Amino acid sequence: MFKIKPLESLDITRFDSPIILKKLAESSRLLAELKGVAVSIPNQGILINTLGLQEAKDSSEIENIVTTHDELFKNDLLPESVNSSATKEVLRYRQALRVGFKQVSETDLLTNNHILLIQAELEQNNAGFRKLPGTSLKNLQGEVIYEPPQDPDEIIQLMNQLERFINDSALYEVDPLIKMALIHHQFESIHPFYDGNGRTGRIINVVYLVKERLLNTPVLYLSNYIARNKSEYYRLLQAVRDEDAWEEWVAYMLDAVRDTSEQAIKKVNKIKEALYDYKHRIRDKYKFYSQDLINNLFAHPYTKIEFVMRDLNVSRLTATKYLDVLADAGFLDKRKIGRINYYINTSLNQILLD
Repeated sequence: MFKIKPLESLDITRFDSPIILKKLAESSRLLAELKGVAVSIPNQGILINTLGLQEAKDSSEIENIVTTHDELFKNDLLPESVNSSATKEVLRYRQALRVGFKQVSETDLLTNNHILLIQAELEQNNAGFRKLPGTSLKNLQGEVIYEPPQDPDEIIQLMNQLERFINDSALYEVDPLIKMALIHHQFESIHPFYDGNGRTGRIINVVYLVKERLLNTPVLYLSNYIARNKSEYYRLLQAVRDEDAWEEWVAYMLDAVRDTSEQAIKKVNKIKEALYDYKHRIRDKYKFYSQDLINNLFAHPYTKIEFVMRDLNVSRLTATKYLDVLADAGFLDKRKIGRINYYINTSLNQILLD
């Protein structure tokens, strides 16, 4: 039976193998490149908004909460137009990510209170850590494969140990990417909440990297990799418990950082290219060009008249004119829901769908 031990009791030399060190070098290099590329986008809110929504969708899919890009973008723009509970859950994930990022940015810490806030935003309740027994993890056949701690006092003790491990760099002097992998496994094994453990754990991954200053904004989203390698993710989580296979687990997470960084670099560069393309072509052709207009068009793949009125401080007539002119010129695709017009940034939308 697997007994959760403090992570600092792990022999640190286990992670000095040539395979892990090679993967660590690759993933660290690409993550540093992503950090630099992300900073080159003038408005960081664009990345948090657009890529954050992508992460929310992928992370939720791991838990079989499935929606479409179109529903997400519409709900963000016209909440009254979509009634899908899955879509609303995904949007709560993005908000929980923002909550975690804000807490870490303001305090340079990632505490249990912050983790509780993230989970409360996800689940829209304040149930806190588990207080009742009965939680177990099952495989697809319904067989119990792992029973996390049941005693409320033990859960609190383990979470306090994990909080110290996260925030005290002198406690276990290992590279932050390896530490992130260890933290993620420990959190999922403690399974401290009644619901939302997987999604909370994946938010912890990226905000921990912000805390460690490996990223300035939460733009590394591992959920796409995990979703594509879902069976291996769950197999390796359990292999640590059954076979003490920590090295294999860390190698998997380093692969996730490497591949996800590579994808994110390409995506951010494409967004940057599209943004500057729109900026130069609109500026050269239309007198109504402004940086606020470009920010509006790239803050979200879908926009509407009210958003342009708000962001540019213009009248409805003027906002409508701007958007219709850009739609006629092919920058935007004009659509309608009922009596409401909305406009899709065709370039940005295609990048996110790809």
